[in-house]
Formats: sequence, C-alpha cells, structure tokens
Amino acid sequence: MEFWKIDLSYLDECCKSNLNEKEEELAEIADKVKLILDDLKSDPDVNRSERWQKFIWKLMEKPESSFAARVIAIVSFLFILASSVVMCLGTIPDLQVEDAEGNRVEHPTLDAIETACIGWFTVEYLLRLASSPNKVRFALAFMNIVDFMAIMPFYIVWILTHLGTAMMELANVQQAVQALRIMRIARIFKLARHSSGLQTLTYALKRSFKELGLLLMYMGVGIFVFSALGYTMEQSHPETLFRSIPQSFWWAIITMTTVGYGDIYPKTTLGRCNAAISFLCGKVLETAARHELELMELQSLEIAVKSASRRTAPESIPWVGLTLAWGELWIDVKDEEVFVTGWGDLWIDVKNEEVFVTGWGELDRCEG
Repeated sequence: MEFWKIDLSYLDECCKSNLNEKEEELAEIADKVKLILDDLKSDPDVNRSERWQKFIWKLMEKPESSFAARVIAIVSFLFILASSVVMCLGTIPDLQVEDAEGNRVEHPTLDAIETACIGWFTVEYLLRLASSPNKVRFALAFMNIVDFMAIMPFYIVWILTHLGTAMMELANVQQAVQALRIMRIARIFKLARHSSGLQTLTYALKRSFKELGLLLMYMGVGIFVFSALGYTMEQSHPETLFRSIPQSFWWAIITMTTVGYGDIYPKTTLGRCNAAISFLCGKVLETAARHELELMELQSLEIAVKSASRRTAPESIPWVGLTLAWGELWIDVKDEEVFVTGWGDLWIDVKNEEVFVTGWGELDRCEG
C-alpha cells in the first residue's frame, strides 16, 4: 500500500481487517527469519566458511558480480570453444595418427588440448557443486546435467582404455569408446550458460511447449495423410518412386519442411497437386511455429525487463517489513499458507509454520 501510495482510508473495514491480519502474520514471519539468521551468525567458524562458499559461488555463477568472475566466465567460454573445435578437428583423417594396433586415433596434440579442457570443466563443476547452497537442486538442474555429461565420457573412456582390455575383448572396448566419444557433443550446450540469447530462446521453448507440441501433432497428421495420398496417386505410374506408405513418409517430411531433396518426387498430375498442397500446409505450420516462438521470446524479454526494473527499486520493502542488505524479497499469501521467496541470492521459504533459509543473504533490519 505504501509502495503504490494508496491511502488506507479508501479501504473498506473488511479489507482493513484482512490487511491487519496479514501484517501481523508477516511480522511474525519476520521475527522467525531474524532468529534463524541470528543463529546462523552465532558461530564464527560457520560464518567464515559460508563467506568462502558464497565467494566461490558468486565467482563461478555470477559473471557480473566482479572482474574476476567475468574473467572466469570468458575463460570457460574459450575452453568450450576450444574443446568443440578439437572434437571436430579430431575427425579429419589427415590429422589422425596410427596407434600400435594400426587404428586411426586423434593426434597427441589434440588429445592434450582435450585433456586440458576436461580438466578445466572438472574443476569448474566441482567448485560449483561444492559451493552450491542446495546440492541436490544443483545436481538435478538441466544445465548441470549437461555439464556432467560433457566430462563423464572422458573418464569412462580413460578407464576402458587402461583397464577395460583386461575385462573385455579389445573390439568391444573400442566400440564402447566410440559410442561414448559421441557424447562429447553435449559440451556445445554449455554455451547456453554464457549466452543470454540462448537462455531466452530456451525459456521461450519451455513456455510454448504445449503450442509447439500441438503444431508437431498437426505436422505428424499431415505427413501421414499426404504420404498415403501420394502413394495412392502415384501407383498408376509405371515408374513410380513411391514404393510404400512408410517410404513416402520421407517424401512428405522433406516436402512439408520445404527442403526438397528431389530423390523422391511425384510424376502424375494428381501427385503433383498433392505435393503442392502439402508444401503449402507445411509453410503455414512453419509460419505459425515461428510466430509462436517470437511471441514467447518477446514475452520472455518483457519479463526480464520488468525484473530488471524491480532491481532498481529501493531495497526497503515496506509492505513486507524486511530490509535486505542486497537483493529483493517477495512474500506471497496463498490459501492461508505464506511463502517467502527471495530474488537473486536469497531464498526464504515458509511452509507449515516452519521457515527454511537457503542461498545467501544478509538481513539489515527486521521490522514488526
């Protein structure tokens, strides 16, 4: 009410009563939060270790927090690019050498660069895991799973190469190594951690999952229908390329996505009309999908702009009764349960009369 400059005299008595009740509840929550934070500060050893943990976390996760954090983010980005380039160069036959068994393997120089990149990724992952406020949530996050998948094949390949020959045949070890090496492509997704554009696109895809799923369903129905029609219409031609409906799926996919390889094409008039209609339907679905993604991306940018504008607001939050040293705090009241959540580095959850504090934060003043 104070933030929006609304006078309490405009409220009805029933609303004033509800407001007073909620203010009392929030004041009680503020007292609980203050007690918890006071307990956390009581042990100097714990406080010192948490300060180091917080420092490492911000250093590895928040490039905008300091110059050193920005340098680490840039170095990590360069390591990702280097490892991706090495992975591609290692497949060029002229850059490969023969091992003792006569098999073509990567050049030792490229292998050394790969090892250095994996070493950096491993140290980076372990530091982020050790400094994470919530280890389970960190390990289950999608991008952290990608990070783990990017480094795990290297160590499995190393174990199989040095120890696997004693347990399995050499041919089986080589097949397992080749299968695991392809998992190195997961590291390219690490670029999303350093690109706000990719993060915005990912967020837009998540928000439009149902709509895109519906478009894919329409695409699947169209592929089935136009494949069956194309097969039926082309059967009268003696040199038809449509041998079966499943084989026609390939033609329908290529036509509806406007790729048009030309390996399978209709030769009858009806077949060409069917191809034209399938092409137009594919363009309509493509346009709809692009429009949906652009709309979701604009909404994501709007949310980001609103969040950024909130950051510039005063740190004092009068309707909450809490003043944070940094960051912001929102309190939501839903179905008689009060949920206190922070923005940025502090998360405070209140459920069933219990207060849970995770993350990093410091309380300047606790009113109420």
